Amino acid sequence: MIARAGTGPLRRLVVLRHAKSAWPEGVEDHRRPLAPRGLRDAPAAGRALAEADCLPDLALCSTAVRARRTWELASAEWGTPPPVRYDRRLYGAGVQELLAVVREAPPEVETLLLVGHNPGLEELVLELARDGLDDTLERVRTKFPTAAIAVLSWHGPGWPALGPGTALLTSLTVARGRKK
Repeated sequence: MIARAGTGPLRRLVVLRHAKSAWPEGVEDHRRPLAPRGLRDAPAAGRALAEADCLPDLALCSTAVRARRTWELASAEWGTPPPVRYDRRLYGAGVQELLAVVREAPPEVETLLLVGHNPGLEELVLELARDGLDDTLERVRTKFPTAAIAVLSWHGPGWPALGPGTALLTSLTVARGRKK
């Protein structure tokens, strides 16, 4: 059970780090593709979100190729994917930039998916979580690997009210697909 720390409906911020990327020679960082493992893990992330009944109303995704491809493969696992907004500000963003983009989400969005990069995503999760279920916070502090999915829950009237220590880290999953 999630303790009520604020007013308003229950909201969830789902934070997904892009799947494992490749490092091809001569390819700029923003254009790096997914590695073979990433191509397996991204659909597994989509399945994990569906199995956890944690499908978003809206997705915010970095414009980097590896993040976009993670979103495409994950959301392909769902019947009808939600709308997605690609935002260049999410590429290489720190906590304040990430939070600024999240706070722009419409008030009717109750579950918001953020697809991006470390170290910003890990730092955002640790900044927002006042507590975590089981050992989730300690696991994030230890490592937030590629294809990691953190679910933060909180009560609030809208996304601008989300701030440091206002959420509970309810789950942490690391999606891994099987080799064929």
